[in-house]
Amino acid sequence: MSATELVIENLTSPAVLCFVIGLLAVAVRSDLRLPDQVGSLISTYLLLAIGLKGGSRLKDASVGDIWAPVLVTLILGALTPVVAFVVGRRFARLGVVDSAALAAHFGSVSAVTFTAAEVFARSADPSTEGFLPALVAILEVPGIVIALVLAVRLTGSGRLREAVREVLTGKSVLLLLGGLLIGFVASDDTFAKVSPFFIDLFPGMLCLFLLDLGTLAGQRFAYLRRAGARLMTMAIGLPIVFGTIGVLLGTASGLSAGGAAVLGAMAASASYIAAPAAVRVALPDADIGLCLGAAIGVTFPFNLIVGIPLYTEISQLLN
Repeated sequence: MSATELVIENLTSPAVLCFVIGLLAVAVRSDLRLPDQVGSLISTYLLLAIGLKGGSRLKDASVGDIWAPVLVTLILGALTPVVAFVVGRRFARLGVVDSAALAAHFGSVSAVTFTAAEVFARSADPSTEGFLPALVAILEVPGIVIALVLAVRLTGSGRLREAVREVLTGKSVLLLLGGLLIGFVASDDTFAKVSPFFIDLFPGMLCLFLLDLGTLAGQRFAYLRRAGARLMTMAIGLPIVFGTIGVLLGTASGLSAGGAAVLGAMAASASYIAAPAAVRVALPDADIGLCLGAAIGVTFPFNLIVGIPLYTEISQLLN
């Protein structure tokens, strides 16, 4: 499939189109927005479903299949927050606290970006590995912790212990890890009973969630425009660099073309669930609006519309 075909297929997918409708709703000042309770329920469903699916498929993977991808995932988790922090300080000209807060967001992973990338990659490459959700859980924590350690060390203030606890006991990590455990332990017969809900309905629930995220992204983008061109450039440039590195490392670790593309999308994504919660605890003076504006207003739509087919094309060229 050519690069043009990849872009067209991605742009015409129901998930991306739902996201665009959410953006348009903000542009025309519509009152389209899911109630907070509904959005929270759908995000809970998606995180648990990702874990369940990954745990079920993890049973079929051997140690030889996963040790190298796990290793490069940990490398990405250590590399991305450090690079994001340096870029925030030297290019975006932010203070230590705000640079560390941004690094925590860009060093972690967006589960929804991962899901969209996996759905897209699997349609292009059915051999895409089934254990990739386990890598999401692995990538969720290190980037946030490293970014917060940088802030605490450089400023001499902050509540690192409480923040780490917030990350480890937070909604996203518990649901991902809990789902992985359940999917891994459950027998095929018992898992088949919940598959219609957690597997078959998943694409539709993702569309609903992206519709809601579209409205949130539109609101955050308006806020981010006031933050300056440097931050917006950073919010696009970092995903391209991290995504390319992720694809290269994924390919080197033996992942399929689809698997390497998904790892690239994971590395390029920015967290907007686990990271904000941890940053609020550890760095109360950080500008969370700035971080969410970059993560949701720029990086997420860039990855969803442009980044995913870009990382897929790079992966196919390497394979």
